[in-house]
Amino acid sequence: MGVEKMVCLVSRTGRQFQRYNKGRRQVVGCIPYRFKLSSDGKFSDEFEILVISSQKGHAMMFPKGGWELDESVEEAAARESLEEAGVLGNIGHQLGKWDFLSKSRGTYYEGLMFPMLVTEQLDLWPEQHARQRIWMNVVDAREACRDWWMKEALDVLVERLSSPLNQPKENKTISISIETMC
Repeated sequence: MGVEKMVCLVSRTGRQFQRYNKGRRQVVGCIPYRFKLSSDGKFSDEFEILVISSQKGHAMMFPKGGWELDESVEEAAARESLEEAGVLGNIGHQLGKWDFLSKSRGTYYEGLMFPMLVTEQLDLWPEQHARQRIWMNVVDAREACRDWWMKEALDVLVERLSSPLNQPKENKTISISIETMC
């Protein structure tokens, strides 16, 4: 008998419980990645990046959203990746922090990005009808990504994954429960 995994299929909404720093909304995101399989079935040094469409479908980006008061920064990053891209995985060390201007709101936000080594891609996820998800090589992912600050975060990830000296010693495994999601 197999173990059945339950995932809440509703995204969190509203901004009343989100974090702000000096008047700037804090958003947290992940760059989901996976190592490609070689022809002999083993993992290669090459990796792929998962990009998602914006809700309106006009741009490609990485999963990100508001950091809620009741969660750690890593939990927020994992939750956004689950809600928007339907992936679970191991969260690595923070890639950086960027201040950026929201084009739709005309205000500055503070964005924190993390790498996520994807361990599972779900068939059903909260925003599956609002977003497309596409695995791409690094060059195509960087080209497709709309936001300059996300491109910079991708550059940091590529440098980290390309240099054994910069690789994190451990990744945090963040468990998302149904209570956290709903």
